Amino acid sequence: MTVQTPVLPDAQTVTTIHHWTDRLFSFRLSRPQSLRFRSGEFVMIGLLGDNGKPLLRAYSIASPSWDDSLEFYSIKVQDGPLTSRLQHIQPGDQVILRPKPVGTLVVDALLPGKRLYMIATGTGVAPFASLLRDPEVYEKFDEVVLTHTCREVADLAYGKQLIESLDSDPLIGEFAKGRVKYVPTTTQEESANTGRITDWISSGKLAAHLGLPDLDPTDDRVMICGSMGLNTDIKEIIEAKGFEEGANSAPGHYVLEKAFVG
Repeated sequence: MTVQTPVLPDAQTVTTIHHWTDRLFSFRLSRPQSLRFRSGEFVMIGLLGDNGKPLLRAYSIASPSWDDSLEFYSIKVQDGPLTSRLQHIQPGDQVILRPKPVGTLVVDALLPGKRLYMIATGTGVAPFASLLRDPEVYEKFDEVVLTHTCREVADLAYGKQLIESLDSDPLIGEFAKGRVKYVPTTTQEESANTGRITDWISSGKLAAHLGLPDLDPTDDRVMICGSMGLNTDIKEIIEAKGFEEGANSAPGHYVLEKAFVG
């Protein structure tokens, strides 16, 4: 008798996987034809647990809304309920994907402005990988600044490759060329840019490094995706400068993603 392999609910197929370090990996899944999302949003993905029930976590979609497949960028937690398993997936495997995208890191939640700052730590760069490859971002902002803070230089590789690929991207290369500034910083390993991004912003070092004026709600918009500590600290710093938080229903000067912290 032939035993049928059970099909996961809302199953999508792994197409590629890339291990950046022993702590970080990215992978691509097939995209349901019916899935529509805005660049910067997240979905719930996962695998079946030992009890046969879906074990799901929120993951930002790292690919832009126009992409034929779905990219995700993840940390490896050796004793993590999901990532301890997810890090071992191979092309052809199935992953659960609940096709209900949501999130606050969307351009619709921001007022018009001249410059968009994307402030990320660790895998918080994922939604910005989506947004940086979306033509709408370049239609709405003259300039984009991505800051990516990690512990060690090796942890910056995903973001570095993303930035290096923008100019040659067949869809958005002509829009992005000369308009994206990239500031990678490290907190535990010495590098060209060492230090916490919160210190860089509050001291004025970031503005000086970029050759730009200090953050100002008149011209600048900010998106934040990182740890609870980062979110809280950046929120306090920019609100002291007059920035007001935005939402889909009431656009503002900045937005932050709360789904991945706590």
